[in-house]
Amino acid sequence: HCLARKQEVMDHTTIFQSSVGQFAIVKRCIEKSTGNKYAAKFIKKRLTRASRRGVKKEEIAREVDILQQLQHPNIVALHDVYENRTDVVLILELVSGGELFDFLAQKESLSEEEATQFIKQVLDGVQYLHSKKIAHFDLKPENIMLLDRDATLPRIKIIDFGLAHKIQDGADFKNIFGTPEFVAPEIVNYEQLGLEADMWSIGVITYILLSGASPFLGDTKQETLANISGVNYEFDEEFFSSTSELAKNFIRGLLEKETRKRLTIQDALNHPWIKSCGHTEEDSAASEKKAKQLKTKLLKEYTIQSHSSMSQNNTYANFERFAHVVEDIGLMETGLSEVAEAYRTLQGDIEALLSIYNDKEAWYKEERETAKKRLSQACHKFRKVEATRKLVQEDMKAVDVCLESIGKRYNHRQGQLDALRQELNSELQWLQDLMGSLHPEGTNGSIHNRSLSTHVKKALEDLLHLTCEGEVCSEAEQPLTESGINY
Repeated sequence: HCLARKQEVMDHTTIFQSSVGQFAIVKRCIEKSTGNKYAAKFIKKRLTRASRRGVKKEEIAREVDILQQLQHPNIVALHDVYENRTDVVLILELVSGGELFDFLAQKESLSEEEATQFIKQVLDGVQYLHSKKIAHFDLKPENIMLLDRDATLPRIKIIDFGLAHKIQDGADFKNIFGTPEFVAPEIVNYEQLGLEADMWSIGVITYILLSGASPFLGDTKQETLANISGVNYEFDEEFFSSTSELAKNFIRGLLEKETRKRLTIQDALNHPWIKSCGHTEEDSAASEKKAKQLKTKLLKEYTIQSHSSMSQNNTYANFERFAHVVEDIGLMETGLSEVAEAYRTLQGDIEALLSIYNDKEAWYKEERETAKKRLSQACHKFRKVEATRKLVQEDMKAVDVCLESIGKRYNHRQGQLDALRQELNSELQWLQDLMGSLHPEGTNGSIHNRSLSTHVKKALEDLLHLTCEGEVCSEAEQPLTESGINY
């Protein structure tokens, strides 16, 4: 959506130089149409994504969107918004009373009664923010201003919502931003952020307000952040000898590392130290006593030092760069963790593969030995079979020779047998003729002769058969015996 009207702010206001920040310049201005005085906050836009100069347009839009939702006596009001090529200009309620700490440092002494009145106003403003689920994330003395310091009880105004965020329930929100001296441990440790971060900052502000000393400020930014992460602070008697136990208890409840144990805004408003702001004469007398005890000398020194030095230990610009470095380191650590996990997984896979390989190698070795043994046995059997085959071939050749010899002899004997049969038949015929000549007459004689002839013929054939068979077998047995084959 359109961030602001595309008009020059100079067309509507008269501008006077005021103060300069890192990416913003705040100037006093007068609306030409009404003569009303306002503060014009010129926010330098980041013109390219690669640039580090200026503020991202979406971050400016977020600040404007949040300011447009706010309307509370203790929060600076947004009057209008303009935009040109290089800047977005927020026309804000003019807060001319200066910083709260500057105002209090000019006083000779400060009672807890007065301190609680100002802290109560801060709490009221923060309660309104938290009721809308908005966290400021940059609560510090410079952002707690007075509307008019000449009033009997000056009104507090919370300013600068450049880091403010709307907290979404269940959403994961982590960031490193703010002013190191006042940020909560969850910001330093890059943990989930919520409304609780503002309560920690209020604890630091209260500590400084009552003592003039900063609870976690170290000689270097790293030391400051380490003190915050370790909640390394104490109530030094030099600074808190005149401070009530109720006030210390209030601070302890806010400077609690665990967010779930830290005082909520409602807990803080209901704390006895805040609720016991004097309304009776007895309480007023006690306040007067406290006013003599709480000196503002240290607070004055603190404000002078914070304004004069503005050391790098306390600037948002350096902390923002540090945040980018920490974020990059976090991404690098995540990447390294993923690489380490992938390495462990790969190492496990390699070990599993090596185990499988070793098992397979042992199995293949065993199978190779078994196969080698079986092959050796097969070769031995093959050689035996081959030797037997050669013997059988030789025997077959001998048998073939014998059979050929037997065949020749059989044919020879068959020829001899046929000749002998013819000779016998001839002899038989001769005998028959002879017998016929011996008994030529009579029927009985004929029959007798035929019977005799038949018997003689049969006897001669049997004799011939036996004779021939014996000769053939004897001749067949001789070569078989000679060849060495026994059947």
